[in-house]
Amino acid sequence: MRVRVVEIKTDSEAAKWDRFVLDHPRATGYHLTAWRHVVEKAFGRKTIYLMVIDGEGEVRGVLPLVFLSSKLFGRFLVSMPYLNYGGVLADWDEARDLLLRAAVSAAQETGAAHVELRQQGPELQWPCKQHKVSMRLPLPRDFDTLWKTFPSKLRSQIRRAHKEDMTVDGGGVDLLDPFYAVFSRGMRDLGTPVYGKSFFRTILETFPKEARIFVVSRHRKPLAAGFVYGFGTMLEIPWAASDRRYNSFAPNMLLYSSALEYACREGFRLFDFGRSTVDSGTFRFKQQWGAKPIPLYWYYWLKEDGHLPELSPHNTKYRLAIQIWKHLPVTMTKIIGPSIVKHLP
Repeated sequence: MRVRVVEIKTDSEAAKWDRFVLDHPRATGYHLTAWRHVVEKAFGRKTIYLMVIDGEGEVRGVLPLVFLSSKLFGRFLVSMPYLNYGGVLADWDEARDLLLRAAVSAAQETGAAHVELRQQGPELQWPCKQHKVSMRLPLPRDFDTLWKTFPSKLRSQIRRAHKEDMTVDGGGVDLLDPFYAVFSRGMRDLGTPVYGKSFFRTILETFPKEARIFVVSRHRKPLAAGFVYGFGTMLEIPWAASDRRYNSFAPNMLLYSSALEYACREGFRLFDFGRSTVDSGTFRFKQQWGAKPIPLYWYYWLKEDGHLPELSPHNTKYRLAIQIWKHLPVTMTKIIGPSIVKHLP
């Protein structure tokens, strides 16, 4: 059957794309075209959404791509930047291969040095990095059952947070300011540029039912906050932080406990704690909740004989910048950070 690749331009093409994603067993929420709107509006990025159509007009594969370009970090195409998942999604090997060739052509046309696809399985022949895992926890139908699986030390830390008169609020845009106050401080403490508040606002406005914020406060002061996003049977917490000055009160434990309780109550069957480096501090934190590592596969097409990119805090050439960033005032990092991080995938 004759198949062809098209770059989607119209609302009707986007609707066909989304129907394919919603019916595909390996799809993630980040394959939906609504994320194109988020990336374009929040970061002003050029996007290239490639779709395979068969001879009968049926969709057989999709590949969302975002073009990033800066003098400091270079030019590249990523699926999907700023997020944990993305990549090529196809019914057939032929459709997948057509999309990969189209991605290479797009890279050559835009002058990109590489293409990065964030896949969830060992399925491509491109060079691959397996430097991250997704930490996932299967969920029972009620939180009480999950609570009994927690180690006694973890349960006592959650109880400690309650004893310190902490409260938990869940909501949307109404909680954006306290979330961002905690998150921006947490990113500063890590030495990482923070996303602009508009990024999170755009997600909440685009996904009012799927996205939610949780904020843990003590005497009305926000101490921990998390941003969750649900798709299908899985709830993910891609962004979370706590104010380390109050770690002794264990607000982070109450935050994750509340997010897990919400996930059980809403009928999600899997909780994704987000990606981590094996044996890192965040890896061990997530492991104590019972989460298990699932390998992630980041595949690359490289221009000529290029090297696998290392645009991460683990790159030694960024070490000094990270240390300097940790000592900047939070107010300054909120001004400077968004203009830097939009260039990083």
